[in-house]
Amino acid sequence: MPGITGIISKKIDASKEVDRMIACMTHEASYSFGKYTNKELGMYVGWVNHNGSFSDCLPIWNETEDICVIFSGEDFTDASDIETLKFKGHKFASENASYLAHLYEEKGLDFIRSLNGWFSGILVDHRKKNVVVFNDRYGLGRIYYHEKEDGFYFSSEAKAILKILPEMRQIDYRSLAETFSNGCVLQDRTLFPGISLLPGGSRWVFNVRGEVMKKKYFVPADWEGQPLLDNSNYYTKLKEVFSRILPRYFRGNRRVAMSLTGGLDGRMIMAWSNCLPGELPCYTFGGAYRDCTDVRIAASIAKLFKQPHEVIVVDSKFIDKFPELAEKSVYLSDGTMDVTGSVELYVNSIAKGIAPVRLTGNYGSEIVRGNVAFRPGTFDDRVLQLEFAQLIKNAAATYGKEREEHSQSFIAFKQIPWHHYSRFSVEQSQLTVRSPYLDKDLVALTYQASPGVILNREPSLRLIAEGNPELARIPTDRGVLYHSTPVFGKIRNFYEEFTFKCEYEYDYGMPQWLARVDHLFKPLHLERLFLGRHKFYHFRVWYRDRLSKYLKEVLLDSRTLSRPYLNGKFLEEIVISHIKGRGNFTSEIHRILTSELIQRQLVENL
Repeated sequence: MPGITGIISKKIDASKEVDRMIACMTHEASYSFGKYTNKELGMYVGWVNHNGSFSDCLPIWNETEDICVIFSGEDFTDASDIETLKFKGHKFASENASYLAHLYEEKGLDFIRSLNGWFSGILVDHRKKNVVVFNDRYGLGRIYYHEKEDGFYFSSEAKAILKILPEMRQIDYRSLAETFSNGCVLQDRTLFPGISLLPGGSRWVFNVRGEVMKKKYFVPADWEGQPLLDNSNYYTKLKEVFSRILPRYFRGNRRVAMSLTGGLDGRMIMAWSNCLPGELPCYTFGGAYRDCTDVRIAASIAKLFKQPHEVIVVDSKFIDKFPELAEKSVYLSDGTMDVTGSVELYVNSIAKGIAPVRLTGNYGSEIVRGNVAFRPGTFDDRVLQLEFAQLIKNAAATYGKEREEHSQSFIAFKQIPWHHYSRFSVEQSQLTVRSPYLDKDLVALTYQASPGVILNREPSLRLIAEGNPELARIPTDRGVLYHSTPVFGKIRNFYEEFTFKCEYEYDYGMPQWLARVDHLFKPLHLERLFLGRHKFYHFRVWYRDRLSKYLKEVLLDSRTLSRPYLNGKFLEEIVISHIKGRGNFTSEIHRILTSELIQRQLVENL
């Protein structure tokens, strides 16, 4: 996906290596890219961008060309603060990142703290002969790095480092076990030993002598110490902040489209968007069996606001492309996203044809309503070697220790950069993703909510109702309404929850005995009865039927069966069992197929 890459070294000429790193990150023909070298400071840096995006104006110089900024991502600083720079005599284009060098001139390194969004960057100060590597406070603008005697190697994508340092191409089994257990690597570690993640809120300064000062410009404690507000004052503040920040996410010269679902978070945006009819195209991801709840509700919402609405369908075309998409999504995400990222890659590649910027309600339920979205999962450890099975148990214990801190801090500074990054990286490879729910003003405010309020959907429902009363009368995908009639509300909610759970049990959660029964009735196509009501992809059935040939080619290959962390004999049994309809091993297949693609693409064949 778009990002930065480079080497800081006074000992080597790294120009050719950076060229290779840039090439490794240029995944789409539509990307723009470039390079900047300063041998005096030992800095060799490259970048990759979406054409026409906020940061597609690099390198950024001040008027005297002694301050340079290389930036990836977006900044949602108030427009008035940016325009103030012009009153002070600075010259730049307001619609892109070209003001950042001037912001540094006015604020010094504190300019990083004033930025608002997810990003990573390099600042070159020729006056002080310093190079500063920095990222956003969450760490969602990832910077992988490796330190060795001859220099500091860094990149938005781990594969760029692996490309030029083949000795790094190994799998850390502790980290791999954490992905099996938790779906992500914990504690700012990565899948590759020797490659780490720059912690969120970092500002590392490299001087001309080769020394580095590793500092943080932000820590969660900065927000944790705020006084709590009573419920009434918190809601008043929430309404003021949300309505004030939202316009930031519509600005710029590129077209914005809304990724709309049937939930609360997208409709909170719609309720306060104030877009003219036809100004905000909307789209929803749907499946092949029927129009799911998200599609039906989103269409009603778009119609209410007089906006065009499209359905991006995950159908047989996707299944035909699955092998290619699965491999690419694992590769793009540096192995952080499992093979279900193939769906995200497919739908977002279509969505970019509607608009290059995707506005989404992602992270709303987590930030505004305290939803913890990942936990240690279950896994049939018979398919694992004993030592690796123990590492998975250890991973669950590590997760438990990380969960002991402040709940909002766990969500914002661990869950989002560790767990949500994987899907984000695949989405961002295709288009620019925006969400107001990580706005620093909004996230800081949620720390002032009492625990009872942060876990309650009432403030969200009220915010929708006060933004647009008609929208509040459209039930959510779970049948929820603000101040609904008690009897009918409970019936509607029960029905949606029941169908949601039935679909899960028929798909991912199907017990082994029921999988056998289901296979006996395969000619009746019972999936048409249960699937597609809430979800638009269904891997249990796909693995059993349409994707069975690909599974056998990869998972029953001698290379896979001989991996030191797997019990090859039992792996063969579960693959055949799933394909024959004698069991449900969807989760196990996800993880093992992903780990094999990591091994092949990022270790053996990079």
